Amino acid sequence: METMPLTLDWPSAAARLACALVAGAAFGIDRSESGKAAGLRTTILVCLAACVAMLQANALLDQTGKGQNSFAVLDLMRLPLGILTGMGFIGAGAVLRKDGLVTGVTTAATLWFVTVIGLCFGGGQYRLGVGGSVVGLAVLWGLRFVERKLERRKAAWLTLCYSIGSDCPQRLAEQLARMGCSLEPRGEYVEQRDGTRESRYLVRWKEEFELHSVATSFGELGRVSGATSLQWSMVD
Repeated sequence: METMPLTLDWPSAAARLACALVAGAAFGIDRSESGKAAGLRTTILVCLAACVAMLQANALLDQTGKGQNSFAVLDLMRLPLGILTGMGFIGAGAVLRKDGLVTGVTTAATLWFVTVIGLCFGGGQYRLGVGGSVVGLAVLWGLRFVERKLERRKAAWLTLCYSIGSDCPQRLAEQLARMGCSLEPRGEYVEQRDGTRESRYLVRWKEEFELHSVATSFGELGRVSGATSLQWSMVD
């Protein structure tokens, strides 16, 4: 197993930075092609930042003039650990949640993974960094095609407001049935003072893993069915 060398020269530092640049670019291309905000430049900068942090730690590990217990005194591994902690804030910013739809999780995981790869290269662990990059890219690129073939059971709460005497629920149920959804009434009708009723339903369907075309069409389906208002949220 490779270990971090106690001395660091410029050719070695340049080689590590180059490896981190290539690894960050490889992951960044995947995110950019997927149309993510955290794309090529973001992943490269994250990987390089982690690499530079480990280079700095490596440079401080020079034992000249220090006692054998200097590692314990300096506690230099706090620097890369701080980098990983800070990555949590960037990763959290990449995750978005609206109406129960969660996006950006893969991008956040990619940024965290690229940070670890940068730490590996910055510490001079080339084989570990290259091996981790190959496995990570295989997961991102290879399993993407597997996920596209998977169908996931999904469900959403649907709150429908419509005029008393309207056939809106029946029309909406027919629209959803044509899309392969089932509509289950949940809760009693609540008659409003303005001459409308409010109903709550649980909608179930199957769809591709990262596709949300059914959920995002609820608003349009409610309008076509004659609803005065419609609200929905995904069931986790």
